[in-house]
Parts: sequence; structure tokens; C-alpha cells
Amino acid sequence: MRLIRVMCSGRVDLAFVIRAFRNGMDGVFIGGCRLNECHYITDGNYHALGMVLLCKSIMEHIKLSPERLRIEGISAGEGILFAGVMNEFAKRLKDLGPLGKGPGEDATNLGAKLDAVARLVPYLRLVERERFGIGVKSGEAYEKFYASGEFRRLFKELVADKLAIGRIMALLRKRPLTTGEISEIMGLSPSETATHMNRSSMQGLVRFDAAIGRYVPAADEGAV
Repeated sequence: MRLIRVMCSGRVDLAFVIRAFRNGMDGVFIGGCRLNECHYITDGNYHALGMVLLCKSIMEHIKLSPERLRIEGISAGEGILFAGVMNEFAKRLKDLGPLGKGPGEDATNLGAKLDAVARLVPYLRLVERERFGIGVKSGEAYEKFYASGEFRRLFKELVADKLAIGRIMALLRKRPLTTGEISEIMGLSPSETATHMNRSSMQGLVRFDAAIGRYVPAADEGAV
């Protein structure tokens, strides 16, 4: 089991978490001030909470257990509590097993999935701030929003579809593919793949090469 612990929650970036998992870490623990007890009066711990809840949704989407990521508010003087939380987290990671091997997890193309997330981090930061922001400083309000149907709708529209297109572009940069091959590699239905390819074509990201009967990246594709 491998574990990375990150302190100073207000400065934790989504890129740090994704990089840890890309490097094979089995879990990420983020410890910081309790909510409404920020030492710097910046409410950075709320930023960390929102980032963690978004990241957990992404992890669930790519079939990586959200339990591998944990955030806790612990005072610097609570050494015994901290030790107990870490022991509990370490035990849970041990029960889950190596990254990608836990119950319900799918290690197939896990590296490619995490790479796609990593490429989207700047976009995800913007989405989190502009579309997933919570006006009320309350842990309960954050949990409620990220569990809501509204969040799930926005997540599919703004994150899940973008991730799928990002993965498709990564595949096409390696070799031309048919829609059937893309569906098989990504585990998508033919209709889902067709929707993503149509959208990618309209955005000028891909084109269909009639000479080989496969999709290829557009010559002037931008960052996905």
C-alpha cells in the first residue's frame, strides 16, 4: 500500500491529487483546518472540500473508488485523533487493495483515463469555480449540492462528456480508429460513441478519413 498525505488544504490543487493517482498511489489524504476555523480567514478549506467532492465524482465516473480520497478537518493539537484517522484510512486502503483492483474498480485503461482528467484540470478548475460554486459556507450545503440531481446533470454535461472526448482524442493521436473500435476500447455504446464523434467533428477536433474509413484528429485540433 502506498499513501500520500497533503497538508494545508487551501493550497491543494486537483492536479496534485490526479498526479498522485497517476503515479500509482493507493490513496490521498488531505488534512486541514476544520470548516469555519480557517487560520487565514480565506475559507480555503471550503475550496478543498469542493475540490474533493468534484474529484470523488470524477473517480466514481472512471471506476476508481472515491474512498481512496479523504479530507478531514483536524486541529494541529489533536495528535491522537490524527493518528486514529490515519490508521482507519490506511486500513480502508488495505481492504481496497492496490489502485484499480478494489471492488467495483476497473483498471482497464486507468492510466489513459487519469491522463484525460489531468489534461482537463485547467478547465475543471474553471467549472468548479463558475458552475459548482456554493454560496453558503456550510459543509452540509456542499454535501447536499454534490449529491443532488442538479449536480449530476451538470457533471454529465460539463465534465463527463468532456472527459470522453478527451480520451477519444488521446486514442486517435495514437492511430486512426473506427467508431466500432472506439466503442470497444472505451466501453461505450455505439450511440454514445456516435454522439461524441459528431460533437467532436462539429468542434473541429476530428475528421473522418474516407480513404481509410477511420476517424483521425483534425489537422488544426486544439487542446481538449
